Amino acid sequence: MQDVAGFRQRVLALCVVLGGAVSLAAPARADDWPQFLGASRDGVSMESGLVRGFDASGPRLLWQADLGVGMSGIAVASGQLLTMEQDDHSQYVTCLKADDGAIVWRTPVAPMYENGMGNGPRATPTVSGQRIYAMTGEGILVALARTDGTKQWEVDVPGSLGGKPSEYGMSCSPLVAGEAVIVHAGADDAAVAAFDAASGKLLWTAGRGRAGYSSPILRTLSGVPQVLAFTATGLMGVDPASGAELWSFPFATDFDCNTANPVQMDKDHVLISAGENHGAALLRVTTTGNTWSVSDVWTSYGKDSQLRAEWQTPVLHEGHLYGLDNSGSAGPITNLVCIRVSDGKTLWKKSRFGKSNLIVADGMLWLTTMDGELVAVEASPNAFRETGRAAVMETTRQAPVIADGRLYVRDKSGVLCFDLSAP
Repeated sequence: MQDVAGFRQRVLALCVVLGGAVSLAAPARADDWPQFLGASRDGVSMESGLVRGFDASGPRLLWQADLGVGMSGIAVASGQLLTMEQDDHSQYVTCLKADDGAIVWRTPVAPMYENGMGNGPRATPTVSGQRIYAMTGEGILVALARTDGTKQWEVDVPGSLGGKPSEYGMSCSPLVAGEAVIVHAGADDAAVAAFDAASGKLLWTAGRGRAGYSSPILRTLSGVPQVLAFTATGLMGVDPASGAELWSFPFATDFDCNTANPVQMDKDHVLISAGENHGAALLRVTTTGNTWSVSDVWTSYGKDSQLRAEWQTPVLHEGHLYGLDNSGSAGPITNLVCIRVSDGKTLWKKSRFGKSNLIVADGMLWLTTMDGELVAVEASPNAFRETGRAAVMETTRQAPVIADGRLYVRDKSGVLCFDLSAP
C-alpha cells in the first residue's frame, strides 16, 4: 500500500469527532440493532457498560431457541428479534421475544431453498417503522406487518426484472431509504432496484449485471446522500430518490464474490475489499457540480494483500480498520488484522486466527468463528490482545449482534442470547 499525503489529517479529524462522542456518552448505553450490521450498517454498536472479557465457559447464557436451518443474521428492535429460517417445506421470517426467545410469530414467505453452499435463506430482515422487509434465497422480497407477521406484499425481484439469483443464493439484506426498499437485483439492465415501501411497486432500477453477495448501504459522500451498491462487478453510487447512477468503480472478483459491505472512512473516502485473493482499495469520491470523480488512493491486490475480506465486513474504530484477511494462496488461512487508515500500514496481525466475523462495541471486537466460538479482542492498535474465547454454538458465518446489554448469535439451527452487561 502507498502513503497518502494529506489523508492523515482527515482521518485524525474523524477520530476527534468519534472520540468526543465516546467521551460524552453515559456510563451505560443501550441501542437497537434493527438491520444487517446494525443501525448504520457498519458493524459498530454504540452500547457501553459491557464486560471486557470472559473465561472458557463464556458469558452468562440467558436463553437458547431452536430454529430451522438458514444463514440469516439477526435484527433486534423494541424487544423483538427477527431472523429467517426454513424447514422441509418453507422459508420463514420469524419473530421472537428478545427477552426470552419465545416465538411471537412465524410467517412462511417462500418454498424451501436448497443450495450446494448451504440450505435456507441468507439475508437478514430489516425493521423499519411498522414493517419488516426480508429477501429469500431465490430473491423474493417481502414486506410483513411488524405486529403479527401478516404479509403485505411480495415481489420476485430477479424474476420480475429478467435476472437470475446469485449462484450461492441471494444474500442482500433490504435497505430502507425514505419510502424506498432497495435491493440488489442481478439483472442485465437492473443491478439494483428500489420498490415502494408501502406497496411493493417498482420505483427505479440502476446499473447492470450480477448481484454478488453484498448489501446496499446509505451514505453521504462529498456532501451528497447516496446508496453505495457493491455488486459482482464493482461499486457504484446511486441517487436514492431517482436511481440515477452518480459514479462507479470496477472491482470484479472471481466467482462474483464481492460480499463484504463497503466501509466509509470519512466524508469522501470509502474502502472496498474482497476475498478470493483479490484485495482492497481505498477510493476517493468527489463532485464538482454534477461531475463526479472516483480514484483509488491506495490499493492492495493479490496474494500479498493485507486485507482480503471474504464475507466479513471490516469495522472502523478510532482511525483504524479491523478485519479478517482471507489468505487463500496457501490454503484456507484467515488472519485478524489492524490497519492504520491514514497510510494503509498493518500495525498487527494475528495469523491463523480462523474464519470468523466481527463487530465492535465499547472498545472491544466481538467475533464469532466457524468453529462455534465467541471471541473478545481489544480494539486497540497497540497489540493483539484476546480477552475471552469460548465454544458456545455450532458453526456460523454471521457476526454477533449486541442490543440492550445482550449479545445474540445465530448458528445454523438456532439463536443464543448472552448477558454482556458489566457487573
